[in-house]
Amino acid sequence: MAPRTVPEWTIVDFIHRGPWWRNHGILILNLCLILPLMTSAINGFDSSLVNGLQIVPDWQKYFNYPEGKALGLINSAQNVGAIIGMPFTPLASDRLGRRAALFIGSFIMLGGVALQVAAQNVAMFIGARFIIGFGLSFATNAAPLLITELAYPTQRGKLTSLYNSSWYSGSIIAAWACFAAFKRKDGSTWSWKIPSLIQAAGSVLQVCLVWWIPESPRWLISKGLEGQAAKVLARYHANGNDERDPLVVFEMAQIRHALKLEKEYASESNYLSLFATPGNRRRMRIIIAIAIFSQWSGNGLVSFYINLVLEGVGINNAGTKAEINGGLQIWNFFCAITAALLVDKLGRRTLFLASNTGMLIAFSLWTLTTALFRTTGNTDAAKVTILFIFLFFFFYDIAYTPMLVAYTLEILPFSIRAKGFAVMNITVCLTLAFNQFVNPWALDAMGWKYYLVYCGWLVFELAFVLRYIIETKGRTLEETAALFDGDQAPKDLAAMGGEAATTTMTRAVGPEESWVDRRGNWADHRREKITTELYELRHSPQAHSIESGSSV
Repeated sequence: MAPRTVPEWTIVDFIHRGPWWRNHGILILNLCLILPLMTSAINGFDSSLVNGLQIVPDWQKYFNYPEGKALGLINSAQNVGAIIGMPFTPLASDRLGRRAALFIGSFIMLGGVALQVAAQNVAMFIGARFIIGFGLSFATNAAPLLITELAYPTQRGKLTSLYNSSWYSGSIIAAWACFAAFKRKDGSTWSWKIPSLIQAAGSVLQVCLVWWIPESPRWLISKGLEGQAAKVLARYHANGNDERDPLVVFEMAQIRHALKLEKEYASESNYLSLFATPGNRRRMRIIIAIAIFSQWSGNGLVSFYINLVLEGVGINNAGTKAEINGGLQIWNFFCAITAALLVDKLGRRTLFLASNTGMLIAFSLWTLTTALFRTTGNTDAAKVTILFIFLFFFFYDIAYTPMLVAYTLEILPFSIRAKGFAVMNITVCLTLAFNQFVNPWALDAMGWKYYLVYCGWLVFELAFVLRYIIETKGRTLEETAALFDGDQAPKDLAAMGGEAATTTMTRAVGPEESWVDRRGNWADHRREKITTELYELRHSPQAHSIESGSSV
């Protein structure tokens, strides 16, 4: 075979260099992605709202001081609604589109919020919580899919990691909304209705604005709408340039080839196809495992029963408990956001290993100090326990908060991405149910010795992460998903994109023919000039830093 005139290019050769906010296309794209990013904050607000309302005396009085089964149903109705809705969410995301599924979920949630505000009794309130959970399942399935499939290649990891990290922002807002409404409207039903109305704000924005943001180009190509997909990529990834821009051509070629490979592996896409091939079974083993780990690492003890945990080390003052809980939520938020911004620099596997190692050490020390207080009454041990709780959540937040969603989505190929993500969410809900029902019983029966069970489980988690978690940074979405289908698949995808982009760049043979360069400027180029410029650019130190996974 004759040597190539033009080197074989990768996506590194065509991406924007410099601050992203100076690229108009990327700037507008990121502003659009704020809308689906809000879904996680809405989820955090809703999940924390009932806990906040339970401390409002007017809510308690209005619903006749619910307890026992009634209170249990109020707390679990949202989760039950989400579990029932999740098997159907991929149908909406795959058949109707990511935007349509997000619209449907937000619209259903608005109906639930309206019923919640108008609730006259516990039964109506429980029904409202169920409807909100059902709608939320559609929104939380579609939003991260839209983010990961639409984001600019070098920002996908950060943005998808920021999605789940935003949960804490909603949780913090819910806590303060309940507190502020209670202070200003004490003695009125508005002390609990105002937080419920605030809950609707995010969904209202999504219902009104979702059709103004672009659809996933991967979904468009899967439906044969390649012209629309190319326009989306050209406008937002190539700064509004021609659809022949090498980056657009590269991405289009990779997506087409990935979808073709997926059809060859599986003739149809259903839930059974999640386990139909060795590659898919490897993916689902990891996804189900990290979903379980995200709730069974000991974090559930504090997330749902911090009152029992703090009383276990002698902290009984309600004000002190509230301060510790509030401080912990803010701490979690900043740790998770920081980790989300570092996923491309440090790598996914590195963060998972650091997280599980740190959690094992911190939780073991937490268990030790709790045991010392319970057996000897050592007050210094009780004080140190608080430090270890914060240290434990630091290690939890650097991996399982930002990367539970991000890692799941990037290792799944397009054809099963929505369904695999739904399975992850169902697994999380089921493990949450375990935390809600088993943990309080076990803490009451076993005391601090129950912590030893989690210590043993954390050892297993670390062994699993060491064995099965693979590094994915520095790859396109299609190349990452193909890592589980053999060594050749990622190489084929990279070659396909490079060939398509190379063909586009070398199409000009005379000085009068034009091409849109990566900076977004129309220019006349001879083939030799294009080759020289990009060859030098590729071998620059800046290009090597991008290939190693650094941010741009």
